Amino acid sequence: MKIALKEALWPIFLLPLIALGNPAIALLFGAGLAIFTGASRSRAAAKISTYSLQAAIVLLGFKFGFDQVIEIGANYGVLLFLYVPTVILVGVSLGWLINKDHVSSQLITHGTAICGGTAIVSLSPIIRANQEQTAIALTLIFFFNAIALFSFPLIGQILDLSQEQFGIWAALAIHDTSSVVATSSLYGEESLAVATTAKLARTLWILPILLITSISQGFSKKEISIPWFISLFLLAAASSSLIVFPPFLLEMIFKTSNILIVIALFYIGTSLTRETLKELKWPVAIHATALWGGVVVLTLYGAYNFL
Repeated sequence: MKIALKEALWPIFLLPLIALGNPAIALLFGAGLAIFTGASRSRAAAKISTYSLQAAIVLLGFKFGFDQVIEIGANYGVLLFLYVPTVILVGVSLGWLINKDHVSSQLITHGTAICGGTAIVSLSPIIRANQEQTAIALTLIFFFNAIALFSFPLIGQILDLSQEQFGIWAALAIHDTSSVVATSSLYGEESLAVATTAKLARTLWILPILLITSISQGFSKKEISIPWFISLFLLAAASSSLIVFPPFLLEMIFKTSNILIVIALFYIGTSLTRETLKELKWPVAIHATALWGGVVVLTLYGAYNFL
């Protein structure tokens, strides 16, 4: 009951975080609050973070315009098509060498290749992952997202990456859509447009992967969740190209999107609990770190030298 009361008071801390407008600080503050209070992983917090992020992405569609979205998709379609299966192949191979827990290996691999926590949570029941395996994978993804959120903009400035270079690097190297949007927004609006569109295209890989895995595991009738918000994002972008919205309205939409991103990152931070920290296992952590480290370095090299 005490924990429930503490969680009920969490929105109070959101007000100064929203005023500050920095999603990285919101993420760290949420994590610190959950660890300090000893709160457990909350389903309500998970729903708030998910819906806040999805609403933020839909609103960003009004900012970009359909022509810009189509152009980005056309420019990087082949790259995104090849990227996901390549990372899965490398991740599975690394898992066989380093991580003897093959269920955890699949969670880490697909989370890194596709869309972080969403892929992990979607895949867990299909491959019969237990609660501990799922929690460990989600915790590692959280750490990597936090590292990227703070370090990527700094690295981008040091290397003088263009908005396009940084956007595609963030879209490929960062796990969760929330952290991709938050990190690229810190670098610039053009970077945000590239990163969001490319990341959403990468997220679509969740559909064939879940379908193939379900059939291989004997779950041919398993319900697969379609990311409906991607369709709404495209619809918003299309309407922005057809309708001339007043500048003040677009500014209001963009500010609302930023607020929702801060809220999403805060509640994602609260998912880091004392229990999951205690459950971390070295082979799983080494596998996840090696795979993500390789992705970060190679995608940065590619963005820096070929874009």
